[in-house]
Amino acid sequence: MKNAMDALEKRIGYRFASRRLLKTALTHRSVKGEANNERLEFLGDAVMDLIVGEYLYESFADYGEGDLTKLRAALVSEEAFAKIALFLGLDLALFLSPSEIKNNGRKKPSILANAYEALIGAIYLDGGLEAAARCAIAAQNALFGDADPKTLLSDHKTRLQELTQARFGVIPEYRVLGETGPDHKKEFCVALSVSGAFIASGKGASKKAAEQEAAKAALIAMEGDDE
Repeated sequence: MKNAMDALEKRIGYRFASRRLLKTALTHRSVKGEANNERLEFLGDAVMDLIVGEYLYESFADYGEGDLTKLRAALVSEEAFAKIALFLGLDLALFLSPSEIKNNGRKKPSILANAYEALIGAIYLDGGLEAAARCAIAAQNALFGDADPKTLLSDHKTRLQELTQARFGVIPEYRVLGETGPDHKKEFCVALSVSGAFIASGKGASKKAAEQEAAKAALIAMEGDDE
């Protein structure tokens, strides 16, 4: 594990003064008898809100509060943090219980995202806000730097709601049709209807992801009707 921790430090561009702090950031609550990363995750969540908020404020001077809020939501999300964690190789440095490892814990988005927040919280405590911001923005830009802000602002559910309100004066309704798979690898199926009429369905690893897929399919269908 030491080699994985060393490799992680190289990837993030930061060397911890306190190796114990780094280990705590990487320790999942499933590991009994060790300090886990839940408190650091709490701190890192707040630190990331500040770091990303300031970065967006400085980078997109022409964007209003609404778009800045949407951009921050896209960048400060479980999905984004899990992708960054994998990009940094954080999954290889995690301390998990044998049962969590067996359940593919190293690839679970929630575990990865929480560990990344904990890592940023640990850097903040170890080296201050400037060091945490430098590491977080470098990782974010390395992974998402070429992304069009309009793409990051894309939220299928929001776009669909705007469309249905304008066209029909109602909002879409989502209903879970069912779920399959073991607890560690669930797949949800969601049906989307407008004014009681079925429009589309979607599948995903979470209800939220399934709803987004259903909204995406509905947008394709409804926007195609305008052609």
